[in-house]
Amino acid sequence: MSRKYFGTDGIRGRVGSATISADFVLRLGNAYGHALRERAQAGGVWRKPMVVIGKDTRISNYMFEAALEAGLVAAGVDVQLMGPMPTPAVSHLTRSLRADGGIVISASHNPHYDNGIKFFSAAGEKLDDKTEEAIEAALDVPFSTVESEQLGRAERTRDAIGRYVEACKSAVPKGFDLGGMRLVVDCANGATYQIGPLVFRELGARVDTIGDQPNGTNINAGVGSTHPEALCARVVETGADLGIAFDGDGDRVMLVDGAGNVRDGDDLIYILARDWQASGRLQGPVVGTLMSNFGLEQALTAAGIDFRRANVGDRYVHRMLIDNDGVLGGEASGHILCLDRSATGDGIVAALQVLEVMKRTGRSLAELLEGLQRVAQKTRNVRCADAKRAVADPGVVAALEKAQADVKGRGRAFLRPSGTEPVVRVTVEAADPALVDSTLDALARAVEAAV
Repeated sequence: MSRKYFGTDGIRGRVGSATISADFVLRLGNAYGHALRERAQAGGVWRKPMVVIGKDTRISNYMFEAALEAGLVAAGVDVQLMGPMPTPAVSHLTRSLRADGGIVISASHNPHYDNGIKFFSAAGEKLDDKTEEAIEAALDVPFSTVESEQLGRAERTRDAIGRYVEACKSAVPKGFDLGGMRLVVDCANGATYQIGPLVFRELGARVDTIGDQPNGTNINAGVGSTHPEALCARVVETGADLGIAFDGDGDRVMLVDGAGNVRDGDDLIYILARDWQASGRLQGPVVGTLMSNFGLEQALTAAGIDFRRANVGDRYVHRMLIDNDGVLGGEASGHILCLDRSATGDGIVAALQVLEVMKRTGRSLAELLEGLQRVAQKTRNVRCADAKRAVADPGVVAALEKAQADVKGRGRAFLRPSGTEPVVRVTVEAADPALVDSTLDALARAVEAAV
């Protein structure tokens, strides 16, 4: 069954569009609520289901939070409203409150005029394809309201911030101390604006902040993990030991070293994989994605670490880790999964894992990255109405085969229809920058011709 609404990471789009509108979100909440009630009633010992709802700082979230609440309550589901909280906090509190599901209203790293709905299972994990398809099927059923005495209730979660701060701190050893470290934390004017700085301060760091003044429309605007330039400048200006950049909903993280260099998810995975290998903490394979740098694969393989690639999207990384008893994986974009510490990708927890390695070993980020030789990687987005049809075009297939032959043994070439935009992402990587450019040009032209 092909999905009509769900993409790579939940349902996402422009505010006011067909699926990111108040009426659709109202029906979505109702459909999800009725599905939860049916599952609860089929389980034998029935109780009224409960769902946790969190959101980032977009102005449209007032509207969508109210719509979800109404739809769920009408379906006879209790609701815990957490307010602005990072996506991984919703995952954690879904588990700790023993809720039947969790919902995050966020478009992650996108601008304020986009929004989205993400779901978590009772275990705090992203939903699998089968469950998302079931929710889509439930949307075909008309909106309905249970009898008055069966309606759900909504209330604000007590001390949600305090609960999650303690959960983050528990991800590092007891006695871990950031005393003597000066950090600059960029909260992207998003969901980490309260919690992020608080965690690092409570662990003893001296913290300077940027991107911590959300106004509803400035989320990810020139700040955060997708725009680290301001953070780089502040780190150099203040002489900080490290910069930490989150995205709008806090499930991604990038680091900036003392010299102002950005270190992405591939860098962080390398640091953690090598350290955990030495300490015995690493289990199973390390899982990246199609976008993980070829140099990371080479470096980990040379160190005797099994490296595997999943489809783009942290839920696919998560699935491959679970299926292979792994604990570490992620994406170059900054989604890092440390499954022995958190059930989902968590920017704060991932940053703490790297800081723990730095403090314990006394080594800088640059020193910890010795042995990783990244190759040049470039991506070009080709806009098209039907990305999947474009990549299946015979001319494109032939061009891709030639590109892959040209870089074989030295890099990779691949195409990926975007799950969030009407584009085909054309990516080539190799140690020779000139080879990357020529191969990328030829492959992109083939896609453009098919479009």
